[in-house]
Amino acid sequence: MSSTLFRTKNVEQSILDTEEPEHALKKSLSALDLTVFGVGVIIGTGIFVLTGTVAKNNAGPAVALAFVVAGVVCALAALCYAEFASTVPVAGSAYTFSYASLGELPAWIIGWDLVLEFALGTAVVAVGWSGYVASLMDNAGWHLPDALGSRDGADGFGFDILAAVLVLVLTAILVIGTKLSARVTALVVAIKLVVVLTVIIAGAFFIEGSNYDPFVPKAQTVEAGGNLQAPLIQLMFGWAPSNFGVMGIFTAASVVFFAFIGFDVVATAAEETRNPQRDMPRGILGSLLICTTLYVAVSIVVTGMQHYTELSITAPLADAFKATGHPWFAGFISFGAAVGLTTVCMILLLG
Repeated sequence: MSSTLFRTKNVEQSILDTEEPEHALKKSLSALDLTVFGVGVIIGTGIFVLTGTVAKNNAGPAVALAFVVAGVVCALAALCYAEFASTVPVAGSAYTFSYASLGELPAWIIGWDLVLEFALGTAVVAVGWSGYVASLMDNAGWHLPDALGSRDGADGFGFDILAAVLVLVLTAILVIGTKLSARVTALVVAIKLVVVLTVIIAGAFFIEGSNYDPFVPKAQTVEAGGNLQAPLIQLMFGWAPSNFGVMGIFTAASVVFFAFIGFDVVATAAEETRNPQRDMPRGILGSLLICTTLYVAVSIVVTGMQHYTELSITAPLADAFKATGHPWFAGFISFGAAVGLTTVCMILLLG
């Protein structure tokens, strides 16, 4: 019984199964396509919100260093995914990898975990997208009934029509073919990058050097019950958990790590990649490098525009622009967030 539950499927057989006509997927993706997928799923609303929030609560202007630390840690995990995806170039990501190495039962558990993760993730992201689009529509004078928006109706029930339409449209695009979805993703990612780069460049004109002082704020001991995010080394050696200072950078890194989640989805496209041994590592690591650079740039801008102690927790970047006398950037950032979530939703559906 145990031998059946933990039987593995060798790599050669996994690859042969994908070559059968009824199971074969068209190999049409390049390293650039994979990089676009990675950037599309990693960068969501966190780039506009998380940077300022962590700067205020954990690291100050040194949040830029926290993103570098988190990026390096993610790169180590990404190397594992890149190695597996290039060795076992079959759709399924962690499911396929665990089937080839751990056995059928662990693969079955991981496979259903992935289905649950991507399904719930798609639903949550679609609802978030709906909220941003509804906000933009409200600003334009177009109002949806509460029962058809992201807000509950009068009887407590609501059907989010915008989220449903988004999922249906993106599903149709994915069903037509991966190449079309890659082109759509590339277009939307390009728009998202233009928004992010515009925010970075515009914000750079309002940077004040005095806001970076001190770059690494003095450590502050965390109150009782606030040590859940403390670095493990502090807990192991009995040091008092603290925010800011050097340990605050690592605390911030543990929080912003979640801003990089999604690079593993790229591995699910291994079977549709023309040269997975070459392109998978390039796509996964390339997307991580681009996203880390953008996160660092945004964190430098937001902490330079406004002193970290004055940053808003809910909408730090938008409020920083308001503080400089440019409130219309808040709408522009909402547009960028909506565009960003579009690609996140599409690639989660692809996974």
